[in-house]
Amino acid sequence: MDVYLPIAGQSVNALFIVLLGFVVGVLSGMFGVGGGFLTTPLLIFYGIPPTVAVASAATQITGASVSGVMVHMRRGGVDIKMALVMIVGGFFGSLLGAILFRLFQASGQIDLVIDSLYVLILGGIGLLMLKDALVALGYIGAKPAAPEAAEGTVQPAEPVRNIPWVQRLPMRWRFESSGLFISPVAPLTLGFVAGILTVFLGIGGGFILVPAMIYLLGMPARVVIGTSLAMVLAVSAGTTMVHALTTRAVDIVLAGLLLIGGVIGAQYGALLALRIKPDLLRLALSVIILFVALRMALGLAWRPDEIFSIEFL
Repeated sequence: MDVYLPIAGQSVNALFIVLLGFVVGVLSGMFGVGGGFLTTPLLIFYGIPPTVAVASAATQITGASVSGVMVHMRRGGVDIKMALVMIVGGFFGSLLGAILFRLFQASGQIDLVIDSLYVLILGGIGLLMLKDALVALGYIGAKPAAPEAAEGTVQPAEPVRNIPWVQRLPMRWRFESSGLFISPVAPLTLGFVAGILTVFLGIGGGFILVPAMIYLLGMPARVVIGTSLAMVLAVSAGTTMVHALTTRAVDIVLAGLLLIGGVIGAQYGALLALRIKPDLLRLALSVIILFVALRMALGLAWRPDEIFSIEFL
């Protein structure tokens, strides 16, 4: 069944778009990444204009994140205070991102900027995550042996990560749910970067937030996904409003189809995240990210046989 998209100016298969939203929703619930890193490229591959794909993907991320956050909050997997700090940074980041987006749009280079950013960011993050997952699973390198605890002692549930430069930042706050005592400057900066990326790429920033929250802030894995989703929810909702008022590229029909599948998929993804080994989840996510980055790179470098073509209707 085909439906017409008024802003994109073309017809699409409604079932395919709903299924795409469902898959992205599952990823959102499993990894806390929002799923936009997959939605936007696939929509572009399908033929949707990049500006419409970015703006509409941000709308879909909002709905999928609501569903995922509800599941994680019920099991105490959200650090509300940390999420609020990152949301503030994301708000200002989205404002700057909107200004830059309009400038590139006016110059006619926005499509090239979007594709290039995807290749660079997805490729870098994907390689780092793949290496880390393979080491953790013991496929490359040597897994460090855990020291044996003396009789009668209790081993910590998760290793404590001490990040020297984060610890040296001023005005440290206590984040009880994460068990951290760090400066709000670090999560504020992460939120700011995520806000810019959400406007430019429609990705929610979660696939950068999740590893950054673990390796830079030192947050325990039990609250990372839920906290990331809470931040992604707020920033993507604000970004949707920014796009609707400035670029006017939000296609409500496309966003609605994505939301139908995304909200349902996020529920299943959040449940799967509790049953699958985290290192395997990280390995799967890195492979998906690298595949998308490779496809985007081919789109930039591959020269068609016929640069211009004429189609008679």
